[in-house]
Amino acid sequence: MNRALVVMPTYNELENLEPIARRVLATGAADLLIVDDSSPDGTGELADRLVAAHPGTDGSSAVHVLHRAGKEGLGVAYLAGFAWARERGYDAIIEMDADGSHQPEALPEMLALLEHSDLVLGSRWVPGGEVRNWPLSRKVLSRGGNLYARIALGIAVKDATGGFRAYRTTALDTIGLDDVASHGYCFQLDLVWRALQSGLRVTEFPILFVERTHGESKMSGSIVRESLVKVTQWGLDRRMRSAREVVLHGHRLPSVRAGSSVAGAGLARF
Repeated sequence: MNRALVVMPTYNELENLEPIARRVLATGAADLLIVDDSSPDGTGELADRLVAAHPGTDGSSAVHVLHRAGKEGLGVAYLAGFAWARERGYDAIIEMDADGSHQPEALPEMLALLEHSDLVLGSRWVPGGEVRNWPLSRKVLSRGGNLYARIALGIAVKDATGGFRAYRTTALDTIGLDDVASHGYCFQLDLVWRALQSGLRVTEFPILFVERTHGESKMSGSIVRESLVKVTQWGLDRRMRSAREVVLHGHRLPSVRAGSSVAGAGLARF
């Protein structure tokens, strides 16, 4: 990928933002766009200072900031960042959390995989993936949610809910973003589901995930409920459409399992 951009939503990430921004830029793999939802702790002001402190090779900054009026949800923040990147001609767009749970040093490998894939998922639950400092309850919730998604949707992806991933910009154009209505972490599964239904190539890459040391997780019961309801609905809709295809045309819809694979690269540990 010639030009890549990390889109990093923030809300009250004052303690985490500068260290993770430095690590992203140290890879030399991508520019950084911080999408701040008017954080009351001063994260947005810190983001502005980072712009001035990190000039790019062409004289412009390697760090950019998109200030938004308020907190509207993770999915809405990412959609705003995607639109910003597409308008400026980036070839690849990466989702990454600002809390330090995702390891930027894996970016070069993920972007290399994007040469032959449309979407590369940083996966915690494929062989070689690892999660550190999570209680058993969080691991059970994540694994259980992904298992339910595989059963309900008929997909083979082991970690469809992870937030560290790289897209070809053309892939986002193909799946369409205008009618994406998922706001919480269901947004991540929504885009994977759209990619697989569009016949795009999805690759899972084993990553190290480390629970945040500063601030609070944005996970909540309402986010879990949104995901459960939407995944159930998507699965039922898919089965009904497949049944209609059998009745009307004598064949089922194409499989959504064949479009995904697991990369053979080893886990990047840092």
